[in-house]
Amino acid sequence: MDRLHALEAALEKIVLDPKYHDILTLVKGVRNGIVYGCKVRFPHALVMIVLFRSGTLRSKAHLVYKATRQHARNLGLFALVYKSCMIFLRHTSPTGKERHYDSFLAGLLGGYTVFGRTIHNSVSQQIVIYVAARVCLALAKLAVQPREVGAGHGGAGHHHAVKGWELFGNGEMRRTLVRNGWPAFASLSWAMVMYIFRWHPEAVQSSLRSSMSYIYVQSDDWDSLRTLLWHNK
Repeated sequence: MDRLHALEAALEKIVLDPKYHDILTLVKGVRNGIVYGCKVRFPHALVMIVLFRSGTLRSKAHLVYKATRQHARNLGLFALVYKSCMIFLRHTSPTGKERHYDSFLAGLLGGYTVFGRTIHNSVSQQIVIYVAARVCLALAKLAVQPREVGAGHGGAGHHHAVKGWELFGNGEMRRTLVRNGWPAFASLSWAMVMYIFRWHPEAVQSSLRSSMSYIYVQSDDWDSLRTLLWHNK
């Protein structure tokens, strides 16, 4: 028992030693990526596969496991590549500090390494599309946000003034864009996806195409009260 306590104390000393921080931040980054990937993907895959996929319980369980593993692997590996690159860039900086575009370069390398070569993997596609949508919203917000709008919360956990790009000034044009930007974005998004689904369905991602077909195409047909209200077919 004493040996166990001694080992625990020795490990505790190592993990709190600043000279091991860079290595251990990679370990924790991978750990957090894997854990978060499992938390996000497992319930989603469980519901979608159990409800909408045919097959045996064993085959469905395998698909859930496969999707969860892929999501966790992607996020864990991306964390490893991104944080490794950030550490390398910081150590090669003349000032020894992070430069303004280091995160962009590290994200570029991580994005290519983990996601850029897996276009035919549905899990990777979903992650990239999710990120791309959030980037579009963030860029739109930055475009109309004043150059300084008071205290905010930085990505590194520090409070600072939130700085936008203020591309459209701070007058009536900006207020008009803020007021109408989201309605226009939402309307055009649905207009485009419905047009593409109607005339070029093969171009729509398979899971989205399947759900849209279920709602908008299969609702055109029924042969009884039962298939109208209770069962789809």
